[in-house]
Parts: sequence; structure tokens; C-alpha cells
Amino acid sequence: MSKRSRLLASSLLWSIVSLADPALADATKDESVQGQAEKTDAERETPGKAGTGHNSPHTRATGQRHETVTVRHQRSNADGTSGTTPGGGMMPNQTAPHSRSGLTRDFIARQSATLSPVAMIASLPGVVYSGNDPLGMNDEQQGLSVRGLDQTEIGYLFENVPAAPPLFLIPYTSATADNENISSITLTQGAAGTDAPLYNAVGGEIAVKMRKPSEEAGGFASGSWGSFNLNREFLRLDSGRIGHTGIKGFASFSYRGADQWRGAGAGRRYHTDMRLLKEWGAQNSASLIFSFNRDRGFYLRPPTLAQWDQYGTDFHYTGRYKTSDSNYYRFQENARAQSFVSSPLSLHPNRHVTLDITPYFIYVSGYDSYGTSLNRIGSYQGNQPAGPLRVSPSLGAVIPAVATDTYRQSHPGMNTALHIDTGANRVSLGYWYSYYDFSSLSRYVLPDAQGGVPSQTGRYPILAADGSPLSSYDARLMQQVNALSLTDRLSLLDHRLTVSAGLRVIMVTRNVTNLLPGARYRSGASYVSPLPQITASWRLSNHDQLYVNGTTGFRAPSGISSYQDRFSLSTGQQTRVAASDIRPEYSIGEEIGYRHTGLVNVSVALFNYNFTNRQVTTTTVLNGVMTTESINAGGQTARGAQFEIGMKPYHHFSPYLSGQYIHATVDNNLRSGSDYLPTKGKTPVRTPTFSGGLGLSYDDGQIFGLFNGSYVGSTYSTFMNDEKIPAFATANLSLGYRFRQFNALRTPQIQLNLINLGRSGYLSGVNGVSLNRRATRGVYGTMIAGKAPTYFVGGGFAGVVALSSGF
Repeated sequence: MSKRSRLLASSLLWSIVSLADPALADATKDESVQGQAEKTDAERETPGKAGTGHNSPHTRATGQRHETVTVRHQRSNADGTSGTTPGGGMMPNQTAPHSRSGLTRDFIARQSATLSPVAMIASLPGVVYSGNDPLGMNDEQQGLSVRGLDQTEIGYLFENVPAAPPLFLIPYTSATADNENISSITLTQGAAGTDAPLYNAVGGEIAVKMRKPSEEAGGFASGSWGSFNLNREFLRLDSGRIGHTGIKGFASFSYRGADQWRGAGAGRRYHTDMRLLKEWGAQNSASLIFSFNRDRGFYLRPPTLAQWDQYGTDFHYTGRYKTSDSNYYRFQENARAQSFVSSPLSLHPNRHVTLDITPYFIYVSGYDSYGTSLNRIGSYQGNQPAGPLRVSPSLGAVIPAVATDTYRQSHPGMNTALHIDTGANRVSLGYWYSYYDFSSLSRYVLPDAQGGVPSQTGRYPILAADGSPLSSYDARLMQQVNALSLTDRLSLLDHRLTVSAGLRVIMVTRNVTNLLPGARYRSGASYVSPLPQITASWRLSNHDQLYVNGTTGFRAPSGISSYQDRFSLSTGQQTRVAASDIRPEYSIGEEIGYRHTGLVNVSVALFNYNFTNRQVTTTTVLNGVMTTESINAGGQTARGAQFEIGMKPYHHFSPYLSGQYIHATVDNNLRSGSDYLPTKGKTPVRTPTFSGGLGLSYDDGQIFGLFNGSYVGSTYSTFMNDEKIPAFATANLSLGYRFRQFNALRTPQIQLNLINLGRSGYLSGVNGVSLNRRATRGVYGTMIAGKAPTYFVGGGFAGVVALSSGF
């Protein structure tokens, strides 16, 4: 059939369908538009080209006359938004056989560019985000829990690379990519899959994907200015396809500076992203991904409940130095530099076999410092007297000092997977190897009379009498992880029923050395954990899915302090004994869920968890330095339900609603010294009974806006449930306007973000947990002294104005 005949037949067929059933014709158009909307930015055809932009005509000869056919593709704006995701970008379609939520560019681009991915998922079901400043500038001091499990129990993957520090497991999500370069954020509630290169994801997984380079050369630029002297600039350049190589890439740079929202000091951040990509043949691809992040700031002072009640947001570090003032803000500094590189490769030698290989390397260096004081003649080096410190006797018996902690982390690894797909059956074999080298060194520095610090990295340390630098730890940890996984997925009943069974075996080995006098030189631990998993998914119709799963999870203890002998700097007494039998956390979970997709997307799930050796991460002060530790909370049971509802744009509006109910209990009494606290049956810390989120977006192509908020119920901060913080709600608003294309500027726009509407500060979460706040009589009659927990202070109101445009 000739081209002319095919065109005539196609037009005739379309006319017949339209006359017979106009609704069917419209539905066909909608499906075509939706399919285009689900493509990535790089896969979409570039707007403005003939036949691909809005209202672009094709004029074809059809014998006697010319017929004009108008093809409308889904809008693709320069910031990556399309305005099609249900719930305003908060509820993309999901098909996984377990609870999963996500964010697309429709939501990400509407947030302030300063927010981290952790802050952006606050409205998703099961999430409790404990912010510490409104601009989201501080990864060091923010909290996150999902279904009551804290951020060290939630795996973080960036482009399928485990990007959280393997020992401390805190997801520094803002260090891996700028928000303008993030295409999607996915949250899996519950244990991660058998193929995930993680060993801590008992509570879920956050996966961040970077955008692909554009097909054509161009770029994107933005600037943000706002509260607390915020100043942020971003520039990205796309190469497009480079000659006939098929390679395309982009590189970007950003700078951000702003004052602290409470107290003195300012933060600075420099960031670079880069990606090269080549795709060929049947889904073969190779990428090179690089990012560099450097930030420097000051810690915000976490209050106890009594301090919050007395001072509110005025409880912070002092802005002017007075002699012997350890709370001077310049003493509470942190800086962190991270380099990230990975080279994912996906090969499809034939339609049955796929090989994925992702080598990666992450290097981190930085320091933390804290104000403290030292006894000039009575300090200790480990368990040995340090003798008179080598400082001027005129300073007195007690001298001001800055405790510094300098660290380095090297983390290479490789994740591989081989998939064999025969149609109804798919077998996957995976292997993950990770090596981690962490060193941490403490020093003490003498400030000058004006509060200046000669070196935040301890290069000019206070010396003991024998000339050695005064220190409270000098440690190095080396860790190796080997993980093998085997998964078999079987599709039955014309692919309506899918059953999957898998087994992953994780082997973790840790070796720790400690050079502190009197400390055990070598310690460590090894863990081996088999993790079986089974899932089943039944596709009831093209729009309805029922799933059920049984999972297991594992998490090695976080922090290095559990593997070290520690001593008091003021008495020389041992405060912690290096343990060789630290037990890892293990979980068994079950879920049953239902999804519906269509004009309205609905997702509902019921879940049950049982934990042994539940690891709860907290922060404590040791010899003037803030230290991360794990508390073994024993057994725990959690049962609950979650839901989310999101609607596709209807008359340009798209609403969203989510919620979670959880009933969790501690299953045993917890040890405190030589006695036990009666904690059995109590509610675990950081586990509010109710939480939820909502959103409403509008986008007509020119005017756009997004309102989103979250609610968190009252939350206990002690295992004895004798102190808690009240419930709170937060709300954010985004408003913007897109201008018409002007010369080379593509969809220039202005956007206003109003963050924490109506809030001047609130307690947003638990920073340092406690076994008991009030003195409590133990099971064996011992009176156990209480300790006050500390809290994160949620940021006050902030406004941010942003100008951006593609080119």
C-alpha cells in the first residue's frame, strides 16, 4: 500500500470511529497523551519542532485537497513538569507488589530548590519528617521516620547506589544531586527488595533518580532569593547528541548561601552534577555520573522540653563571645565535602538476557566541632593522666576549648545483576560487594581571646604534658559487605497473577582499631543474615491490583562508639566497653494491599511487623563531642494501615490525601544498669499513632500553584512514655506564572514558595531519646535516674522567590 493510500485509510478509519462513538475517539486521544506524559524528558520530542509542539500542523497532500492534521503532545516545560501526574505529582502509578509512593517533577519543581528529598516526602503515607530549619539546609540535623522506623533503618539509593554513609546510615540526600536534576523520588514503605544493595532497609527505601541528558543542546538557569538572606543560583548546560557518537550529557553548578533561621551564623553550599549517557540497540545503555558537594554551617542548639517551654526559639547558641563561653556559635561548626562517581552499564545481548553492572566510589571528608571546657591540670588521655596541659597557666584551672572531630570515609563498591527472562518466568541473580574505610580523630583547640578558632580540623591542638595531642578517640573502622541474591518471578493466567520468591544472604565484617591509651586496640564483629522474601500480585483488571507479601529485613548497628572503649576526659574512668556481641536488628513483615488507577488513583495497605534487637539511633555528648549511638530496644510489634488518594488533573485541579494509623508496642523490659525498666507494652519512641498529608495543585499552562501540608500526632521521646511532644501540622504554598517564550528563553517563569505558613517554630521531632525522663523504680527495685530528651525545632516561616528559564 502506498504512503498516500495509508494516509487516506487512516483518516477514513478515524472518521468512522469518531462518528460511531465520539467518547471512544476522545479516550484514544487521552491514552496517547497519557503515554507521552509517562516518558522521561529526554524521551519526549522537543516542543517547537514541526509536528511536535502545541498546535503544530502537518499539511499532507491527499489527492484532490490538502488535509491539515493537528497532533497535540503533552506539555513539557523547561523545568521538567508536565502537569499530568495524579495528586499534583504526589501519586504516580505504581505496580510493585508492596507499598510504594512517589514524587515526580510535577511536585519536585514546585518546591523551594533548597529543600532536600527527605523534606519533600513529608506528606507521603507513613512519613514523619522532623525539620530543623525552614529552608531545608541542614542534613546533619533533621529527622525522618517511616512507620515508626528512623532514618538509619531506611535505605537510601541514588541511581541504584547505596549513597548513605555505611556506618552512620544517615541519608545526606541533598549532597548527591540538585533538585533541578532529580527526575523522581520513590519511597518504599517496608523492607527493600532482594536485589537492593542495602543492609539497613528494615523500614523502607528512598530511591532518587537523576534526569537524563536532553536530546538537543540547551540549558536551564534559575535564581532563588528569600528569607534569612537566601541567595541561590543554578545553571545547567545540555550538550545534546554529540556528533555521531550517540553520547549526550549535561553539567550543572549551583551555589547557596543563607543565614541561620535562629541564632547566629550562616551556611554555604557548592554543588556540581554531571552525567554522560549513551544508549544503543535494544535497551543497552552506559552512563557516567559524577557529583561533588561541599557545605559548611553551624549546628542549631537542640532544647529539652523544659528549655523549650522557657525560651522557645530564643534557645540557641550565643552570637557574641564571652570568656569561657562554650556555647559560642563559632565553636559549633560542621563542614562536609562529598565526591560521588558511578558508571552504570546495562547490556541486553538478546531479548532473554540482561546484565546490569554498577561500579561506584564515594569519598567524604569533613569535621564537626563543639564548645567545651578542660581541666588544665586534671585531664586524662584515655585512662592515663594527661598531666598539666601545655597552655598558659594564666588561663586558670578550667580553660575553654573547642572539641574537633575530623573524619574521612572511602566507599567503593559494585552491584551486579543477571536477569534471564523466558516470558512467563524471570530469574535474577545478584551480587553486591562494598568496602568501607572510616577514620575519626578527636582533638582539642584553644580559642583566642575574641573567640576565634585557629583550626576547626585540630591542626594546632592542645598538647598533653608529654607533647602528644590531647584526644578522646583515635579510631579506624574497615568494613566489607558481600551480598548474594536469587529471585524467581513467575507469571501465570495470562500475566494476571505474578508470584515471586527470593533469598538474599548478607555478610558484614567490621574491624575496628583504637589508638587511645588504655583502650583495646582491636575489636569488631561479623554478621551473616539470610533474608527470604515472597510476593504475589493479582491484576484484577487493567485498573485494579491486589498484592500480598512476606518480607524480612536486617540492619547492622550504626555508629562506631559501640565498638570502642571510651574514657571520661575529666576522670579517666571507662564510660563504654567495646562490645563484640552487638546484635543486629532483624524484622519480619507482612502486607496486603490494593491499588486502583484511573481518573482517581487509590492505594490502601495493611501491614504487620515483628522486630528483634530493634536498634534505635540517638545522639549523646561524650567529652564535649556529639556522638551517634544505637540503643538496643529489644523486641517490638507494629500493626497498622495506610492509604493515599490522588486525582488526575480535572479542570486543571488535582487533589491528594494520605494517612496512616499504627499501633506499636515494646515487647520487653529494657535493661538500665543492673536493673530493668518496666517498658513492656509501652509505645516506641518516634511513633505517632496518626499521621497524614494533603495536597491540592493547579496548573493551566500559565498559572500554577500547589498547596501541601502534613499532620503528625503526639510523639513519645522516652521508652517509659513519661515525656512526649504535642501533635503539629505544617503547610506550604507555591504560586507561579509562566511567561511566553521570548527569543531563546523557553518557558521562563516566576515562582513564590511560602514555607511553614503561620508557624514561628515548633518541636518537630526527637533528637536525643531517653529511656526515662523521671526517676523510675526498676523491676528489681532499683531507683533509675531519669534523663531529659532533646528535640528538633521545626523552622519558622520563610518565603522564597525564584526566577527560572530554559534556553
